[in-house]
Amino acid sequence: MRLYTAPLEGITGHVFRTALNECFGPADKYFIPFIKPNQRGHFSSREKEDILPEHNRGMYAVPQILTNSVDDFVRTAEKLQSYGYREINLNLGCPSGTVVSKGRGSGFLAFPDELDRFLDGVFAQTEAEISIKTRIGKDSPEEFGRLLEIYGKYPVKELIIHPRIQKDQYKYSPRWEVFREACQKSRIPLCYNGDLFSAEAYRRAAAAFPEVDTWMFGRGLLMNPGLCREIRQGIGLDKETLRRFHDKLYGDYQGVLPGAKTVLFKMKELWSFLAPAFTDCHKYAKRIKKAEKLPVYEAAVNDLFAEQSLEVHEP
Repeated sequence: MRLYTAPLEGITGHVFRTALNECFGPADKYFIPFIKPNQRGHFSSREKEDILPEHNRGMYAVPQILTNSVDDFVRTAEKLQSYGYREINLNLGCPSGTVVSKGRGSGFLAFPDELDRFLDGVFAQTEAEISIKTRIGKDSPEEFGRLLEIYGKYPVKELIIHPRIQKDQYKYSPRWEVFREACQKSRIPLCYNGDLFSAEAYRRAAAAFPEVDTWMFGRGLLMNPGLCREIRQGIGLDKETLRRFHDKLYGDYQGVLPGAKTVLFKMKELWSFLAPAFTDCHKYAKRIKKAEKLPVYEAAVNDLFAEQSLEVHEP
């Protein structure tokens, strides 16, 4: 099996990826949250920090581009290749309203003819290997048949499918019947992404799709950072390793982020996913959420680790 980490904007940056890799062992690929080409043709400071080779040592990292412009994709891909990246991922999955309204991410799926022309231009002008992360449509799963035909026309390295439409956002269950259609019809190597929140959820999906050996984990890794290790090695989440992961993440954020307020925002975002992994977590989660100073935050985290046990379960 091959296990990937999903690109979650604002969360799975290089600090998170490094801590995850060091504490819980390597995933097969780490996808870098999307780069959005701008008019000046330069990387933002966040984007540059994320793609620097020294920030991705020991990882097979794959940068992702969010655009509907051939020129922007080609120019950005060339710059990424100069940093040593040989695979680049196209984001056709982001369901955010601000992205979709500009015809990007999963919003691009509503314009299949334009998407076809875009891919034709991109593959004709880009030397790097190109993988695609996609939803199954914008408004209806019936859109996916046409999209699958389009993807099949090009030498796509890998097709990562999140079987929801854009309008689903992250509600409802992934549409496994549509993913099954892709398994039957696609000549492109497939990766499944969507609601793999636990080892048991992975096992159910693997049993349903025995022909698939590649899986991407997003929110599940925030709920249980040791999820890939558990699936590979049968080692459950333990407090000692989780504490080491937390402390590295917390310390490294303090080294790169401007001020305590920003650090606290990052850590609170993580705890909104992670806290339910502990028994009787509610009062501790409330203290963490209310903390406005680092010592107050640290005391709440120390008490949680000292006084509660891990109890990882599905949401």
